Amino acid sequence: MARVAATPAPARVRQLLESTFQVADEVLRTPLQLTAIDFERALFKRAEMAHNSQAQSDVYAQLRVLREHAEQLPDIFLDALAGQLAAFKEPPKPSAEAHAATFKSMTLVEDTDIDRDIVLHEMARRESFRVTSPLLLLGQRFAVLAAQPAFDPERLPLGPYALCRALRDCGEQMQLNLDAQLVLYQVFDRLVMARHAELIDRLNILLEREGVLPGLVYRPHLPRPSAPRGAGAAGSQADAGGTAARAGQTPLTSWQGQAPAASWANISNELQGVIQPSTNGHGTAPVASPSAATSSGPSPAASMESLHTLLDAARHALTMAGNGAGGSAGTGVAGVAAVAGSGSAGMMGAAGAGNSLPHPGAAQAQPGIGPAPGTGTGAPAMPVSSQVAMNVLGKLQAPAASSGSRHSIADIRDALLSQVKAEHGPTATLSMQDADTMDLLGMLYSQLQREVRSEGPAADLLQRLQVPLARAAISDQEFFLRDQHPARELLNAVAESGAVWLSDEDSDPLLLLKLKDAVNKVVTDYQGDEAVFVEANDHIQGHLRAAARRAEMAERRQVEAARGKERLEAAKQLANHTIDELCHSTEPPKFVQTLLRKAWADVLTLTLLRQGEGSNEWLQREQATRRISEITGMAPGGAADAAFGEEIEQALLQVGYHQDEAAAISRRLSTPGGEDSLVSRTELAAKLKARARLGEAGEPDEEEGRRKKAQPARNDEEEAHHRQLRTLPFGTWFEFTVNQQGDNRRQRLSWYSLITDNALFVNQRGQKVSEHSLDSLSRLMAKGQLRIVTEDRGRLIDRAWQATVRALRSIAGQASNAGDSA
Repeated sequence: MARVAATPAPARVRQLLESTFQVADEVLRTPLQLTAIDFERALFKRAEMAHNSQAQSDVYAQLRVLREHAEQLPDIFLDALAGQLAAFKEPPKPSAEAHAATFKSMTLVEDTDIDRDIVLHEMARRESFRVTSPLLLLGQRFAVLAAQPAFDPERLPLGPYALCRALRDCGEQMQLNLDAQLVLYQVFDRLVMARHAELIDRLNILLEREGVLPGLVYRPHLPRPSAPRGAGAAGSQADAGGTAARAGQTPLTSWQGQAPAASWANISNELQGVIQPSTNGHGTAPVASPSAATSSGPSPAASMESLHTLLDAARHALTMAGNGAGGSAGTGVAGVAAVAGSGSAGMMGAAGAGNSLPHPGAAQAQPGIGPAPGTGTGAPAMPVSSQVAMNVLGKLQAPAASSGSRHSIADIRDALLSQVKAEHGPTATLSMQDADTMDLLGMLYSQLQREVRSEGPAADLLQRLQVPLARAAISDQEFFLRDQHPARELLNAVAESGAVWLSDEDSDPLLLLKLKDAVNKVVTDYQGDEAVFVEANDHIQGHLRAAARRAEMAERRQVEAARGKERLEAAKQLANHTIDELCHSTEPPKFVQTLLRKAWADVLTLTLLRQGEGSNEWLQREQATRRISEITGMAPGGAADAAFGEEIEQALLQVGYHQDEAAAISRRLSTPGGEDSLVSRTELAAKLKARARLGEAGEPDEEEGRRKKAQPARNDEEEAHHRQLRTLPFGTWFEFTVNQQGDNRRQRLSWYSLITDNALFVNQRGQKVSEHSLDSLSRLMAKGQLRIVTEDRGRLIDRAWQATVRALRSIAGQASNAGDSA
C-alpha cells in the first residue's frame, strides 16, 4: 500500500489507486494463502513420484525453501502487484529474453526464461479471453486516470498479464527453481486466476461508483448466426444451464449481506420450456416437454406470462383436489407453502374494511393461492386498474404497519378486495395480473417465514413491509424478474437478520436499529417511488459492508493465532520425530528416553520456533541430542560432563524449568548411565508429570490423552468428504445441525491446517466459535449433520423464490397428470 500511496499522481488518482489495491488485497489474499498450502501439497506429491533419489532430494530442497517463504507469498505477490499499479502510467518494458528470441535467433537463449514466458503468457491469454468485456471497460477507466489512450489487457496494472508478471517476480524472490515455479504457476492458475473475474468486476463497480466513466457499457456487434436458430439456441441454453449449475455449486465465502445474488430472470425463464399457455380439454395447463422451449431467449413479458400460466395451473390443481377429481392432485396441495399468521382484525377495521372476504371454491383450501378473480359470483366481474389497487393499498399501508397483530399477504388481499368492492361496487375485483402478483408475493413470504425466527424482531419488520412490497410489486411488473430489485434487496436484508441459522451471539444490535429505521422510512415515505427503497437499501448495505470489514479484521486475528498454534505443533512434531529416531537407533536408558521426550523435546521445539530448521542453533541442538545419547549410553559410574551439563541446564531454564528441576535433569542427561544420586527417579518423574508442556494450556495428562486418542478408520464416504474438505477455499460457510429438531447454525471455515488437521470456525461477526478436526468434520458430513453452503443457497430471498417456483411446478405437473388420466 505504501508504494501505491507514493505514486506521482494527483491526490484524487492516488486515492482511487489505493482503493483499487485494497480491493485486490481483499479478493486475492485468501486464494494466495490457499495457493501456498496447495503448492506445498503438490511438491510433496511430486517428491513421492520422483524417479530417483536425486530428483526427490531436489524437490525436498524446494520444500524447505517454500517453508521459509510460504507465509510471505501473499505479501510478496501483492507487493509486486503494487509496484505495477504505482507505475501504471509507464508502458511495460519488453523482456530481454523475448527481444533476444526475436532478433537474435542464432543466439543461444536460456530455456528457463522461455518456458516461464510461454506458460505465463498462455495463462494470461486464456484469462483475457474469458473476461474480455470487463477488461475493456476497466482499460477505459484506467486510461482516464492516466490521461492516456485506452489500456490494453497486456498493460492493465491489475489485468491477467499483470498478475502473471507479479507471479514470476514472486517465484524469483522465493528462489524457486524452474520445475517448482511451473508447479506454482499451475496452482496459481487454478486457485487465484479463478477469482480474477470477480476482481475485475469489483474494480469496475468501484470506479463507476467513484465517478470514473459512470454508465460505461460495452455492446459489441454480434453477427447473425449462420446455423439454424433452433439448434443454436438449444445449445446455448444448455451451455448456460451447465455453467449456472456449476456456478451455483461454488462454496459460499461472502459475509452476511455480501453473497452474490441469483438471477430471478433465469429462474423464471426456465419455465418457458416447462409451461404451455394453452389449456387442454380438461381445463388445466399441462406441463410440456423441454422441446417446447422457445428458440430465443424469452422476453420479460414472456417470462411473466409463464409465471401467470404456472399459477393458473396451480389453481386448477387445487380446484380438482377440492372437487375430488383425482387423488394425485390432492397430494400436490402440500407442495405449496402456506402463509403463516392469523387474521388482523385491527388493521382491517382501521382501513374501513371487513376482516376478510370469503372465497368460494376449492382453491381456498390452499392458503397462499387465491382463486382467479371473478370466480364464484353470478355477475360478470369488473377488474379495476392497478392504479386503483395501488391507491387502496396506500390507505392500508399505515394502519397495517401500526397494527400489533400478525397478518399475512392473504389478509391484505382480502382487505384490498373488500375495500375495492366497497368503493367500486360488488362486481369489482382485482385484475388477473394483480391477483397473481399478490399470490406470488404471499407464497414468497410464506417461504421466507419458514426460515425466520418467529419470536425475533425481524418477523415484525417483515410484517410491516408487506403492504409497501405489495404496492412495489403491483407497480413494477418486473418485480419477480429484475435482478437486484431494491425492494427485494431490502426484504432479503430484513429476513436474513432473523434467519434461523443465526445464533444469539451473531445478532447485531446496530444492524437491527438501522433495519428499523429503513422500514419506518419505507412505510412512511413510499408512495410508488422506487427511490425510497433504493435509499433505504443503500443505508443498510453500507452498514453490512462495514460490518463485513470488521468481521474480516476480527477473523484475521483469529487466523493468525491459529497459525501460531500450527507452527508450534509442526515444531513439536519435528522435535518428537528427531528424538524418536535417536531412541530407536541408539536406545539410551528408558528413564533418559522419558526425560528426552518430556523435557528436552521442549528445548528442541523452542529452538525450531525461534530459529528455524536450517539454523545453526538447530544443528547445535541436534548435535547435543546425539551427545546426550552417547553419554547416557555409557556404563554407569563414570564422571559427568560438567560443561555439557551446564549447557543443558541453561537450555532447560529457557523453556521455563525451575533451577532445581533443570539441574536435576541436566545431571542425568550428562552423566554415564543417566544416574543421579541427589534426586530420585520417582521424585523427578512426579515433577515432570505435574508440569505443563510448552504450548499446552490444559493438564499434562489431558493433553497427552488428546494427542494419543485414535479414531477408527474412515469409510469411503467419509474419506471422500475428507478429501473435499482439504481443497475448500478459506471462508467457506457450513451449516451445522445443532439439535434433533434439525435446527442449523452457520459457521465460517476461516482456516485449516494440513499439518495438524485442525479447522477454525468463526461466526457472522468474525468471532471464534469452535475448532474441529477435518476428520471429525468429514464424519459429520457423512452423517448429514454438516453441509457446505453453496452460492445458490447463500441468500435467503433467492432460496425462497426457488422453493416457490418448485412448489408451483409440482402442482402444475400433478394437474397435468390428473387431466391426462381423466
